Amino acid sequence: MLQKENNSKLKGFLYPKKPSGKLYAYRKWVSYTLLLLLFACPFLKMNGEQWVLLNFIERKFVFFGLIFTPQDFYLFALAMLIFVIFIVCFTVVLGRLWCGWACPQTIFMEMVFRRIEYWIEGDAPRQKRLNAQNWNTEKILKKGAKHFIFLVISFAIANTFLAYLIGSAQLFKIIIEPVNQHISGFISIWLFTFIFYGVFAYLRETVCIVICPYGRLQGVLLDNQSLLVAYDSKRGEPRGKIQRHDAEEKKGDCVDCGLCVQVCPTGIDIRKGTQMECVNCTACIDACDEVMFKINKPERLIGFYNQDYISEQKPFKIGLKAYGYAAVLFVVFMVFSALIYKREAIETTVLRASGTLYQSRGTNQTSNLYNAELINKTNKTVRFEFRAKNKEDKIEFIQAASVLPKDGSAQITFFLIRDNKTITAYKMDATFEVLVDGKVLSKANTSFFAQPDNH
Repeated sequence: MLQKENNSKLKGFLYPKKPSGKLYAYRKWVSYTLLLLLFACPFLKMNGEQWVLLNFIERKFVFFGLIFTPQDFYLFALAMLIFVIFIVCFTVVLGRLWCGWACPQTIFMEMVFRRIEYWIEGDAPRQKRLNAQNWNTEKILKKGAKHFIFLVISFAIANTFLAYLIGSAQLFKIIIEPVNQHISGFISIWLFTFIFYGVFAYLRETVCIVICPYGRLQGVLLDNQSLLVAYDSKRGEPRGKIQRHDAEEKKGDCVDCGLCVQVCPTGIDIRKGTQMECVNCTACIDACDEVMFKINKPERLIGFYNQDYISEQKPFKIGLKAYGYAAVLFVVFMVFSALIYKREAIETTVLRASGTLYQSRGTNQTSNLYNAELINKTNKTVRFEFRAKNKEDKIEFIQAASVLPKDGSAQITFFLIRDNKTITAYKMDATFEVLVDGKVLSKANTSFFAQPDNH
């Protein structure tokens, strides 16, 4: 279904024409909303934590107030699985629309960096002339201003990116405190600045065409029911310029103006069929609609169509594959939601001390030795009470603790003591509770071993 566009776009610098139109206007609002969220999430707080934190170094992840520790890795993996299934389901139905409308690479490139380029250097023909001319005052000023602004924006992106990785509080320390106290942070900021600058100033569409693996997955994910930006060849062909004396010659609606190619940010000709390089940015739809309006022809010669419509004029319908992915997504999401609901703010693990079995305490009692670890998954220091759920059981602490530091842990070593008359089996269950302000926040189960009293 996908075709490979073999041209020279990777050999030279692309100069796409400045797009305009209804879809481009909608796309701008979507892009600026997403950019606002992107820059806001690391700096806005919820429950004392930034909205989103992906601190791989300290193994701490925060999503809208929920803190995930290494013990919650299964939840993080499940969340990533949900994201992947969502992208697959989204692609099966709407093709590569994510790339053109929601991908950060495309949004920054088309809605920030290229708009600055249009503002300083002008539209595509003026950019070509500026690049071709010898270095003079005009070229130095325009190129210098453009690349300076590019560096400033790349610096802002790098700082935001680091705020996601190390936290906004740590980022502020790097900015405010002397450089010699944060050498690695200072180097990281400038390293990411130059990486982003190189991507948006030079690599550009090469990221989408060559580097990003998502576009290459389309051949596996798309089917004949997937909606794509496509050219209605039955209506458009045979294409040709409008002539005064060719009224009798039957031609398609395409006037072969080439605007759909000129506005394409990846330099493809959509009239040659669906191609891997197409990011579904819809710029070609706006350009073609403008021409159709001028020549009094129906719009959407290029539009959102599926392969069945192009070849057989069948109306759009969602295929069984999409329903299958949606069902899997729903099931996984429900499992994830249930696990989040059951997740405890304090995780307690109780294990019997290695190398011990049970200890007789006179003729009436038996004890087992345990080690417990409590992990605080909140950002607040809490005072807690550790007790046995069975009120007849007694706890004798060897190493006691009553305070859990925020994002920290506490270890407890203790004996659980039971009266022999309550022991009915060699192996019995033992349950422990962790109370905060009189409320049970966590439970832990383990085994209690003892010789039952048969008398």
